[in-house]
Amino acid sequence: MFRTAVRNVLAHKARLLMTVLAVMLGVAFVSGTLVFTDTLGNAFRNQSAKNYDDIAVAVTTWAERGDKETPAVDAATLEKIRGLDGVAEATGRVSGFAGVADTEGKLIGNGWSNTGSNFAPGANGKDAQYTFTDGTGPVEAGQIALDRTSADKGEYRVGEKVRVATNGPVKEYTLSGVFTTEDGAVNAGGSLVLFDTEVAQQLYLRPGEFKDITVTAAAGTSDQRLLEAVKPLLPEDAEARTGADLAEEEAEMTESGLKSLNSMLLAFAAIALFVGVFLIANTFTMLIAQRTKELALMRAVGASRRQIKRAILLEAGVVGLIASVIGFLLGVGLATGLRSAMGMFGGKIPAGPLVVSPTAVVSAFAVGVLITVFAAWLPARRAAKIPPVAAMSSVHAVATTKSLVVRNSIGGVFALLGSAAIIGGAARGDENGRWLIGAGAFLALIGVIVLIPLLSRPVIAVARPVLGKLFGVSGKLAAQNAVRNPRRTGATASALAIGLTLVTGISVLGVTLGQAIDKMTTDNIRADYMVSMASGDSLDASALTALRKADGVTAATPQRSVWLTVDKGGVSASGVTPGDVEEVFALKTVSGSLSSLKDGEIAVARETAESHGWKTGDSVPVTYQDEKKETLKVGALYEGNEFLSPVLIPEDVVAPHESFADIREIWLTMDGGESAANEKAVIDALGDNPAMSVVDRQGIRDMFGGFINTALNIMYALLAMALVIAVLGVVNTLAMSVFERQQEIGMLRAIGLDRRRVKRMIRLEAVVISLFGAVVGVGLGTFLGWAVGKSLSASIPGYALVVPWDRLALFLVLAGLVGVLASLWPARSGAKLNMLTAIKTE
Repeated sequence: MFRTAVRNVLAHKARLLMTVLAVMLGVAFVSGTLVFTDTLGNAFRNQSAKNYDDIAVAVTTWAERGDKETPAVDAATLEKIRGLDGVAEATGRVSGFAGVADTEGKLIGNGWSNTGSNFAPGANGKDAQYTFTDGTGPVEAGQIALDRTSADKGEYRVGEKVRVATNGPVKEYTLSGVFTTEDGAVNAGGSLVLFDTEVAQQLYLRPGEFKDITVTAAAGTSDQRLLEAVKPLLPEDAEARTGADLAEEEAEMTESGLKSLNSMLLAFAAIALFVGVFLIANTFTMLIAQRTKELALMRAVGASRRQIKRAILLEAGVVGLIASVIGFLLGVGLATGLRSAMGMFGGKIPAGPLVVSPTAVVSAFAVGVLITVFAAWLPARRAAKIPPVAAMSSVHAVATTKSLVVRNSIGGVFALLGSAAIIGGAARGDENGRWLIGAGAFLALIGVIVLIPLLSRPVIAVARPVLGKLFGVSGKLAAQNAVRNPRRTGATASALAIGLTLVTGISVLGVTLGQAIDKMTTDNIRADYMVSMASGDSLDASALTALRKADGVTAATPQRSVWLTVDKGGVSASGVTPGDVEEVFALKTVSGSLSSLKDGEIAVARETAESHGWKTGDSVPVTYQDEKKETLKVGALYEGNEFLSPVLIPEDVVAPHESFADIREIWLTMDGGESAANEKAVIDALGDNPAMSVVDRQGIRDMFGGFINTALNIMYALLAMALVIAVLGVVNTLAMSVFERQQEIGMLRAIGLDRRRVKRMIRLEAVVISLFGAVVGVGLGTFLGWAVGKSLSASIPGYALVVPWDRLALFLVLAGLVGVLASLWPARSGAKLNMLTAIKTE
């Protein structure tokens, strides 16, 4: 039986090709994901170990610029640490944001990982953390050093002037040196600027103080012993840990982050393999139908049912093994390509070998072989149950009425249970409701897949008159052929239905959420421009002063983050400019007047006021962050605005109580609205600062809603593999169908159906099957998109279901195009059949 199985695989190479391709693509996705994440994890783990290799103890404080209360490590403490027995070297660091402008004034790097720190030379004049390839480290106030990548991007050479922005105005520095580093910020696509230590302390902390300390041990001194010696010297709340512990923690954080990526990619691989199951099952079903007499003869000469079943499963195992070998090699190449692609998009991965773990190898081969054998199990079981006499007398085994009733009953139960769970989850609307929707989606999808053969006849029957009128005999024959074998049509359409269910559901949800966010933006904002730091840090107060003096600015208000302690714990507030805040935000007053802000009163969002029992005219005792208390009067209630905190307080009221202005954004309206001239005026007022982002109204909309489209495009790209496998399924079905119907096609040719009409008949059959699957997928996907969106609606202001009819129409058109493309080879093969030879074929 083993020899028979291998012979049958070799005898049907062309017919099994599509199965091999489907399994190969799924295995490639799985193995590529595992190899890629293993390689990344190993590289970052090695980098962590390297970064902390020479560090015995690392000290961290939580001190920040402008925070006078949180202690840092002062110079005297650093000297005490250096004087400890067993300390070879102790280095103090301060760090924060630093953005470097290129020759055109644009920011080098991605903003959030653009970092500045201090050059801390030891007794030999070198900083062990950096290797200089040109020049030296900065030792004067007007000097900086740059990492090699940023220097190359900016085309800077030692001795040239470089414009650098921190949280204040842009300053020019002389480039003293260029260095290489394995710093995580640089590897993440950012930049690293080194300042002289005194300059860095003034920029990022306080003169003479350090935020972090790294200690190197002398030979023979244990890290733990040094840790115990350092701890008593540290200020309150400072944390000291060994370098080994920090390296391990960083490696664990990296692995945790990679697990999320790994899980997401494997989920899409599972979808692709799930779609592939239908293609594999369909292929073996058709192969068995074509070999019915052969299998019957084997039964007649003594083969048992178990042997027949085992032989077919063995064939599937051989096919799965071949596909797994090719898919695994393709996956390794995919992992290599992904690693290179990350470098092209600005992400720098630490050097390291490609890691092909035993887990990746075993998983890839187990998935490929087991999925193929699992998909072939049902066809093999059916083949084993066919009696020899019945099989010899009929090429096709007809499903019994009982089996159809059982199948459709099971499908109906699954579909109803799934639909009920989806509707119940949508009505519930919380996280548990979304889990219920997920379970219901799975049940509904299984139910629809089981029912698809039953659905194919009435759905395709609707299209039959149209095909007949438009395409004549070819159209009628195509519609009849599409429903001749409902199970085969259903299995082929199921693959497309699954892919388009996911694509449609994601599209409906994404477009709905995108429009809700866009509406929220346009309904709440009147500003022409928003200014913020590219890093996400706070703006310096000098930026607000400069913008108020800029030409054309008619209103300017900060969104200053403030925390007020009140009777029920605390409340977040926005420090704003009275009078201007109404000009830049659309605020709907419920009671009182927002003009009361000019009198030092506060305005409260309606929901917050109700939760605290406040109303207009009430006096609210508050405690500021400096522990000083004051009673503020509620001058107005307004409907909440998503871009402001629930309490508005005049900025001049809160300013005396805070040493540091936490300004997240500055919102502007300008005379004449948005224009190139006004935008230039804003940029000029900010000193052409590359670290400050100036965004117009459309940019604001894109900023808050654009990520939805980015996420959609990523999802489409990942789901493309499932759709490719679905296309292979259509090709496979048509090719097998043409092979089975050689005699029929020969007869049609003999009675006058020319080659052009034969091609048209097969193409139309493919289009009908593809559109049938697409209609089912689009319908189910729209239902799921509605349900998930409904469960999120309570947390999204202005939510309203949006059905993207243009995209859904495009999906249907693409499905039809898929049918046309998938039919090219089968249609050509069918049209080329010699009619006399075909008529004689059994």
